Amino acid sequence: MIYPAFFLRYFYIEITEINLRLCKFETMKNNSNRITLIYVLILMFVAIAGHKFFGNYFQDYPYLTDILFIVFSAIILKLILYQNEKRNKSVFEKLQLTNIEIKESNERYDIVAKATSDTIWDWKMEDDSFIWNKGIQGVFGYKKEDVGKTSKWWFDRIHPEDSLKMSVKLYSFLEQKTEKWQDEYRFQCADGSYKYVFDRGFLVKDANGKSVRMIGAIQDVTKQKEEEQRLRLLETVITQSKDAVMITDIDTSENEIPNIIFVNSAFTDMTGYSEAEVIGKSAGMFFGKKSDILEYDKLKTAVQEYKECFIETIFYKKNGSEFWINFSMIPVTDKEGEHSHWVSIQRDVTQEKEKEKEREQLIRELTQNNKDLKQFSYITSHNLRAPLSNLTGLLNLIDDINIEDPELKEIINGFSKSTHLLNETINDLVKVIIIKDNPSIQKEKVLIKEVFENVFNQLSFLISVHKPILKIDLEDVTILEINKSYLESIFLNLLTNAIKYRAPIRQLKVTISTKVVDDDLIITFKDNGIGIDLEKNKDKIFGLYQRFHNYPDSKGLGLYLVKSQVESMGGTISVNSTVGKGTTFTITFKNNQ
Repeated sequence: MIYPAFFLRYFYIEITEINLRLCKFETMKNNSNRITLIYVLILMFVAIAGHKFFGNYFQDYPYLTDILFIVFSAIILKLILYQNEKRNKSVFEKLQLTNIEIKESNERYDIVAKATSDTIWDWKMEDDSFIWNKGIQGVFGYKKEDVGKTSKWWFDRIHPEDSLKMSVKLYSFLEQKTEKWQDEYRFQCADGSYKYVFDRGFLVKDANGKSVRMIGAIQDVTKQKEEEQRLRLLETVITQSKDAVMITDIDTSENEIPNIIFVNSAFTDMTGYSEAEVIGKSAGMFFGKKSDILEYDKLKTAVQEYKECFIETIFYKKNGSEFWINFSMIPVTDKEGEHSHWVSIQRDVTQEKEKEKEREQLIRELTQNNKDLKQFSYITSHNLRAPLSNLTGLLNLIDDINIEDPELKEIINGFSKSTHLLNETINDLVKVIIIKDNPSIQKEKVLIKEVFENVFNQLSFLISVHKPILKIDLEDVTILEINKSYLESIFLNLLTNAIKYRAPIRQLKVTISTKVVDDDLIITFKDNGIGIDLEKNKDKIFGLYQRFHNYPDSKGLGLYLVKSQVESMGGTISVNSTVGKGTTFTITFKNNQ
């Protein structure tokens, strides 16, 4: 691109030379008038002298004096005309040459104006006339008829915040207080928006040194301004970033890892090195004996192949202390697509690594504790089963003995009931342990109706006693890949709870239904029992040993067991309940038919 300063300087010189030549032609025109005056004076002198000196000789022939005067005048006139013709020819040739040069200058002006794609302006100060080239239309969007012809139109379109500063600098230049004029300001476009411009002008002076014209060129620098602002923002981000930033060159002729050319303050804070201590050094200086050699090789290979690289290893600070670092290195290319730099973002992850170690240690301890608890549960359940079996056997023997003492009979009945509940609790605990200890369970194809019929037969005595209204809507075609024993246990617990926690003021009504939605099987258990206060107990519904009602035989294991069995089969369970109105459980399984 041809810059405006070069173009204006060139155009200024051309105009000055042409003005000097025109001044010479004007001077020659004045010389011609002076010669004519001298010629008339010489003829008058010759006429007077001829009559004075030759009048007596040609008294008889006075016309001879006139003839001699005429001949002499003709000779002088011929000589003057000859000399004048020579001068005129020379002047004409110079005028032709000047016209050619002016034409060539104008052509060069047009070519340069097109090449620069800038807006050229010409200001004649005496009559305040302003001329713009086509750049005012192409760059700023003005139509030809909208462009003003005076300097006022120019000044009116300078941004108000820039107008005063620009006017002061321009006035100082016009008064020849400064040697040159150039300025940046915002110029209004035809659509009302503003563009940043760089303007530069030169003065054209007449023969007396008076400034008569000013020629300038406006260059649109909006994109450069936006790019400068973007770079300033990026620089601010880099310098103020809490992450360490390092930029290296791409030369690997001396070192496997390129040399550093920039680091931000976060980098110096993290490593303890000052900027001067690392500039020009290889980024490999931070690796040490405990650094992962595989990670180093990974970085070296990425540098050789100009690929992104992310590593995590131990680095060393200036004082020799170790720290874990998350290190990324990304290649940067220029406009031609050539690799020019590497940018590295680094973060100290020592604390995260320490927490990770603590977490791993905690997981190991929890795993071991879980194993110990499982072992304890197995041992406890096994050790309790034998005494419970003996107690159950003794209680069965007592049942055959006729006991007449009512107090003793009540004590034995209570003891028998407590023993029965303890046995059920141990059985439930064993089921939970088996579920938690065996995530992969055996599955089979099951018909939902058959499972419910088995549960119904097991609870026939309770159903006959409490006579609930049962509404069963089970689809015949609903077959799942599921564990049959778990499904029976789920149905048994939910139906038992519905009967156990029935409302005393109304007849129990239980609705059990299934439906298939897309690939999901949805099983719903709904009752009109006493309900559960979800505002208080929502997060505890399926917890271990959670009780929501003061029933003496409630163990707090049923719903926990149900949720464990549902989730072990890949399903989900949710609850919706209102105190005094009832409870609805919704179980969802993926139907893997």
